[in-house]
Amino acid sequence: MTGTARRRVYFLSDGTGITAETLGNTLLTQFPDQDVERTTIPFIASADQAREIVAGIDGTDSPDGPGGEGEPVPLIFSTAVSPGIRDVLAGSRAHLVDLLGTHIGQLEQAFGKAASGEPGRAHGVGNAARYQSRMTAVEYAFEHDDGQSIRALELAELILIAPSRCGKTPTTMYLALQHGILAANFPLVEEDFQRGRLPAPLEPFIAKCFGLTSNALRLSQIRNERRPESEYASLRQCGYELRSAQEMYVANGIPFVNSASMSVEEISATILQRMRLHH
Repeated sequence: MTGTARRRVYFLSDGTGITAETLGNTLLTQFPDQDVERTTIPFIASADQAREIVAGIDGTDSPDGPGGEGEPVPLIFSTAVSPGIRDVLAGSRAHLVDLLGTHIGQLEQAFGKAASGEPGRAHGVGNAARYQSRMTAVEYAFEHDDGQSIRALELAELILIAPSRCGKTPTTMYLALQHGILAANFPLVEEDFQRGRLPAPLEPFIAKCFGLTSNALRLSQIRNERRPESEYASLRQCGYELRSAQEMYVANGIPFVNSASMSVEEISATILQRMRLHH
């Protein structure tokens, strides 16, 4: 087996699989030289279904079995809550990383009672109030995307501002879906830069504003995908807009972050911390 052989990685869950993907991929970032092929299998409903999945995983490696001369041993990241399903997955010939099992045992000891064993509580409707708040936040983000509406702007917990294509929409949507934050976003346009002021509807809400900036070359590349060879995508225009936006942030005391090399998750975490937004 060579160091560059592709390894099959499975994210398995009796829920949505979102937690398994998130935690598993975070761990995999610590091994950037590994070539992996990812597969997510959510909603494993029974031990019998888990056995079928394990049989498939155990059959995907080389004829010599895991660790033979063919493919590397598969890797499983599991967030299964059901003890029966976890026991079946533990019998796989793949390397198993049980992301919940150890911690559930620790919590059972701390609370002095057994875990419920019910899947789907992290991302489903187990907490109805929190689920509803996230759905309300998503609807708010859709309505207030890219300055489309100023209705009920006073309800916003965050107003994200930036030149076009700096990452406003995915960030507000992520904050809404994952954290239930009522977030609007507004583009900064040529008229704003010429005036040197925020869009008029935002002036009463400066304390809620957070700015994004970027790298001119990176922004130009992104805009060229949308409008190739346009003035809008030119390096000169991108540099001008980013400089003007940053000057506006500084003049108004608006916190900001450079989104060029950050993931949506990292941008969102930074905003939550600096704006002290916690649900």
